Formats: sequence, C-alpha cells, structure tokens
Amino acid sequence: MDAVGQRMESNFVSSIGTVENNGSVYNSLFGEYERVVVRSLITSFGLDFLINDRHGGDVDTIHNVRKVGVDEEMKYKNSVNEAAYESRGEYNAKNYHEDSNFAHTKHTAREKYREDYQPIKDEYTGKENLGFFGKSKSAPSDKNAELDHIVECKQIHDDRGRVLSGLDGSALANADENFAFTNKSLNASMGAWARGVNDEYRKEHGCDAPMEMTDMKAYIKSHPELDETTKKNMLDHYKKARQSYEAKLNLAYYASERFWKDTGSAAAKLGVSMGLRQALGLVFAEIWFTVKDAIAECRGEGKVLFEAIANSVKKGLENAKKKFKDIWEKFIEGAVAGVLSSLVTTLTNIFFTTAKNIVKIIRESWASFTESCKILFVNPDCLPLGERFRAAAKVLATGASIVAGTMVAEVISKTPFGNIPVIGDIVRSFCGSLVTGIMSCSFLYIFDHNDAIQKAVEMLNKIPSVENLVASLKKQAQLLEKYLAELMEIDWEYLKQKISTLGKITDEIENARDDFELNKVLKNACKEMGVVLPWGEHENFDAFMNDKNARFVLA
Repeated sequence: MDAVGQRMESNFVSSIGTVENNGSVYNSLFGEYERVVVRSLITSFGLDFLINDRHGGDVDTIHNVRKVGVDEEMKYKNSVNEAAYESRGEYNAKNYHEDSNFAHTKHTAREKYREDYQPIKDEYTGKENLGFFGKSKSAPSDKNAELDHIVECKQIHDDRGRVLSGLDGSALANADENFAFTNKSLNASMGAWARGVNDEYRKEHGCDAPMEMTDMKAYIKSHPELDETTKKNMLDHYKKARQSYEAKLNLAYYASERFWKDTGSAAAKLGVSMGLRQALGLVFAEIWFTVKDAIAECRGEGKVLFEAIANSVKKGLENAKKKFKDIWEKFIEGAVAGVLSSLVTTLTNIFFTTAKNIVKIIRESWASFTESCKILFVNPDCLPLGERFRAAAKVLATGASIVAGTMVAEVISKTPFGNIPVIGDIVRSFCGSLVTGIMSCSFLYIFDHNDAIQKAVEMLNKIPSVENLVASLKKQAQLLEKYLAELMEIDWEYLKQKISTLGKITDEIENARDDFELNKVLKNACKEMGVVLPWGEHENFDAFMNDKNARFVLA
C-alpha cells in the first residue's frame, strides 16, 4: 500500500468512535450543544405564541366553573356552558319546597307522629324531642319539627357545577339523602344566616356567595356556640349528602358526550399546535445556524453582508427541506406530547385549578418525556444501551431546564420589574430563557464529561446485545460512506440525499400493487432523478409511436 493509501486508512480507522474537538473545552461545549439549546429556546420561548395556555386548562370542569366570579382569572372555556348558566332562571323557593318527594316525606312523618305520638329524633342535635305542633305562636320552636334540605336549595340552584352537569336542581335538592329533620329554631337560623352572607357578598361582588361560604361547614364555623354533639351530627349529615350530590354531578358531566367532545377538541388543538411548534423550531434553528455561519464567514460590509444573510436564509430553508423526515418526526413527537399534556391538564383540573405556568410545565414535561421514551424504547438511531440512557437523560435534563426557566419567569412576573409595561415581558422572557440556556449547557456538559457517568455508559455499552452490534456496524458504515465520498470528492450531504431518494423509490417499487401503479412510480422516479426519457415531450411511449413526425434517438 502506498503512503497516501496508508495515511487515508489511518485517518479512517482513527476516526471511528472519536469526537472531533477543536479549540478549548468550553468552545467545544458550546459548539456541540448550541444547536440543542437554541432549538429549546426557540420552541419554548420564541414560538410559545402558537400555544395559548389558559388558567384552568382548556376544558370546563365542575371544580373550575365554581371558581368563576371568585378567581379573577377563571373564565368559562366553552361559551355554551356559560350561556346555560346565565339562562338558568331566578331561584324560586316554591318550586323546590313543593316537590312531591319533599311533601311526601313530611306527610309520612307527620302521620306517624299523630298515630303514636312518639317524638321524632332531631338529626342535628341528636335529641328525640321533636313533634309537629303546627304554626301556632305558642308552639316551642326548639321542638317543632321541620324537614331541612341539608345542601341548601338556593345553593344547588345557583351552583355552576350543577348547571354544567345539566341536572335538575329540584330533583337533586329533594333526594332522600338530602333530607334531615331538625327543630324550627335551628333551621330558621341557618336560613337567615345564609341570606345575610349572600346579601353582603352581593353588595361587594354583584353576585351570591359561592357554596363554600354558605354551606353547613361555614355555618358551624360562624357559630362556635353550638355544642360539640350538634356540630358533629351536622357535619356527618352534610358530608354524606354532599358526597352523594357531587357523585351525581360528576357522573352526569364527566360521562357526557359534551365533556369528551370538548376534551378531544382541546387535545387535538394542542397536539397540532405543539407539533407545529416543534417542527418550526427545527426549521428556524436550521436557518439560524446557516445565517450564523454565513455572518462568521463574511468579511464584507453593508450590502455584501446583507446579501450573504439573505442567501443563507434561503440555504437554511433548503437544508430544512432536506430534513423533512426529521421535521415530520418532530411534529409527531410534539403532537403526541400536546395530546397527552392536554389530557393530563384536564384530568388535573377536575380536582384542582392549574395556573398558566403549571399548564406550561405539564406541557413541557410531556414533550421531554415522549422524546426520551422514543429514545429508550424505539431507539431510532440504534444507539448502544449506555448511549441510549445518556441521550434520554439529556432530553429530560433539557425539559427540566425549560421548566426551571418557566418557574423563574413566573417568579419575576410577581416582582415590580415584571409588572413594568412592555419591559416586564422582555425581562421575564430573557431571564427565563437565560436560566434554561445555562442549565441546559451545564447538564449536557456533565452528562458527557463526568467520569462516573462516562464509566457507567461504557459499562452498559459492553453488555452484549444485537442493538450494540447494529449500532457499531451502522457507525462504521456511515464513516466508510463519508470516507469514500471524500476520496471521490463527492459532496457528502448530496450523497446522503441521493441515497435517501433511491431508498424511497425502491420502497415504492416494492409496494406497487399493479402495473399501472408501477408505471406511475417509475415515471415519478425518472422525473425526480432528472432522467430524460427517449420520447421527449410526449406523454408516453404509445403517444410517441403514434406520432409520424417523432424520431427515436438512442444517445
């Protein structure tokens, strides 16, 4: 072998398994990870306008609609649900207290009392001293029996959660489990207290107080003079009645077609938005690095510089087109993450309200999680086991960095600087992206340069597996292709593009179902590869042969 061949062979062999390292460690660090960090910043901060994070998520839940009017940021997500509440009608006590079941329960108890005159038990005080003494002024109010709605009728009528579920208020209020006999004095006290709270709240806020301010627990808290037995009995009855009431609402609404339609629509919308954001992030990152390289290489000023930037933008778009497969994969990853994060957000809002920053944290966490799962379980790049774990850890670390940046931006928004018009938004975005960038670089550097991690990766890579063998062969094949391309002075990127095109055409030929489809595939392949067909401008060979003036020329 001659000297040139020996030198080339040496270069090829030495390049296997090595990482190119130009300049200092820190230059290498930023050169190696700048693309990852910039893409994260573009997608997480620069393209976040594509996604409208809303306080409480994108789907109405019973928990959240009850916060409307109490939480200034909470709004209905579906205008139909809001319209249904506004058109619920005014509360009419007569409609609730003349219910047939309510009247039947009172009548049965009254008749039984008149038959044997056995006292009726007061469900709240625990004493068996109640009777039906009529409406006479001389009747003892602390012993005159009245049937109480444990969960108050007006609360049920005006409950946004009840209206959202679509259930009838009177039927809910007059269910057996919502009845309890108590004395007239205590029953009147609870009613007068609730009306007073509503009147005060209405003066300040223009609407009745929320259920939590006028329910039995709030009454007990406002009346410490009640004895412990009465407090305990009232709370026990209220918990049982409220649990039954909530269960009916939850079953009616969360099993309804309306809820699942809103949930599916919100998930699909966020999925498309997230997929678009991830795909555009890859495209813009490609353009940025092309422009960056053009600026670094340009030595001219003024017009020359701007022409170089304009040309590099076009080149960046061309580079992005060549990576259509990567862009499509990013879109799918983002879409899956968006759908999952939307479902988790909706599920979370059933139990508690998620603020905007929590919604974003859930979204970014799912984006990182889905990509890391793809690396671990699908392993599209055929990485050895150790490298697979390291790559997944890098993705999760980058996601954690984005979450940290989001939290920092949220903290700053609550400071005087964050509330300055125009400047506040800039300060929040800058500080959030700065924290994300610094943490991303630091984590990625540690994963690649920490001795303990490196040893663990090497140990895992040595575990025998088909994937390790495939990864090694794939790496050597890539290096061999690159080496041959350089040897023959062929553009490596151009060669990869042609190989990809030929592979796609081969797959289409193999999957052709009939001669007509095969003919169509071959014609498209000739057009894509720039092959000039012998029949020139004619539509096909038959048309060429039918043309008496045509000449068949074999070059």
